[in-house]
Amino acid sequence: MNRKIKSIGWSVLVFSTLILSGGWSAPQEKTKKSSRPLIIFDTDMGPDYDDVGAITLLYALAERGECEILATIASDAHPSIAPTIEVFNRYFGRADMPIGVASTGSPGFTAGNNWNDSLVTRFLMKKKVESYPAAVEVYRKVLAKQADNSVTIVTVGFISNIRDLLNSKADKFSGLSGVDLVKKKVKNWVAMAGAFPQGKEFNVEKDAQASFEAFSKWPKPILFSGFEIGQHIMTGAGVAKMDTNKNPVAWAYRYNLKTYDKNPQSNRPSWDQTAVLCAVRGAGKYFYVNGPGKFIADGQGFNTWNPEINAEHYFITHKYPYERTAAIIENLMGFEP
Repeated sequence: MNRKIKSIGWSVLVFSTLILSGGWSAPQEKTKKSSRPLIIFDTDMGPDYDDVGAITLLYALAERGECEILATIASDAHPSIAPTIEVFNRYFGRADMPIGVASTGSPGFTAGNNWNDSLVTRFLMKKKVESYPAAVEVYRKVLAKQADNSVTIVTVGFISNIRDLLNSKADKFSGLSGVDLVKKKVKNWVAMAGAFPQGKEFNVEKDAQASFEAFSKWPKPILFSGFEIGQHIMTGAGVAKMDTNKNPVAWAYRYNLKTYDKNPQSNRPSWDQTAVLCAVRGAGKYFYVNGPGKFIADGQGFNTWNPEINAEHYFITHKYPYERTAAIIENLMGFEP
């Protein structure tokens, strides 16, 4: 089943538009190290495979000096998810990149074609999969070391880890509560989540209670890339034509385009890639930014947008023809280390 097909209300009401001058403004062509976005990437990395495109974009942009990746975290508790993330970290030359795993109470499943297990078996080249620290531990350890108001969290999966982070207590890494640690260290949150102006979207729905708690308690700005954005940006055909022998990105796309759906596909929607693009390069460069307003998750997986409450929430709508944005994403997805 399509990972995010449960969204409804695809038509978008465009409210007052605000191109943010701080959180998501377009960076200069040569970004100074001190001003590069510092990214914690939180992904379900399966059951769908647009996460593969998203992590590739992130590493491609990091290679260009446009961002710095601090950690990669699994929001899906299935045992194959963290090793899948490790495959890509190692492929892009970052075997040392921290990886966190979701709590056992988080959603824990993968795709029907078991692409995660197949990819790990083919590319991880390890006899025994290592254990990984808890997501909240990684969040707290990494955040505590950063400058104040400096970190961008990008979620392209379930919201379980964010809820757990907000509910966390003081520990050996920081004497602050989760909420206070976020207030102090996080600059913004960019989420592939929800549908606008209303809908029921996969990432919000699968742990609906976590979504309700996290979005209502989060103390800093949030930028949303909704279902209706990536749904129309089709990518993957070019990547799938690349050599799959040593490239897990190419392998994942070629394998999944053939086997993920009942009928083979030539491309895949780019839900998760849009969140990475906005977090690093600035949403205003590619999309219109709408808000401020308030994203409301009802605890059952349904969400609505209220433009009359300023909760420092924003969402994007399309500015350019879909093909133009798709070409930019496909080009970045072709990055090889």
